[in-house]
Amino acid sequence: MSDTGRQSISDKLGAAVKPDSEKSTTEHFGDMIKGKGDSAASSAQPESEKSYTQQLGDTFSSNSNENQSSVMDKAKNAMGMGSNNNNV
Repeated sequence: MSDTGRQSISDKLGAAVKPDSEKSTTEHFGDMIKGKGDSAASSAQPESEKSYTQQLGDTFSSNSNENQSSVMDKAKNAMGMGSNNNNV
């Protein structure tokens, strides 16, 4: 099972196992779009909020964002609304 907005591990494996020479142009395009979307979703979601299987999948697909804030956290911090803001 995958996290919301993420590709499942079985989908990633299926795309990786089938040789490119056997894929249609539509399959190549679909793989590219899904991969970019999954990578963006991975970067936007903090590691602490990912399921174990998604963390494992990210490790093998190089989508891991260990020790990095999510895009949303970075935006909040830039606006002074994040947890890194010490205005006390």
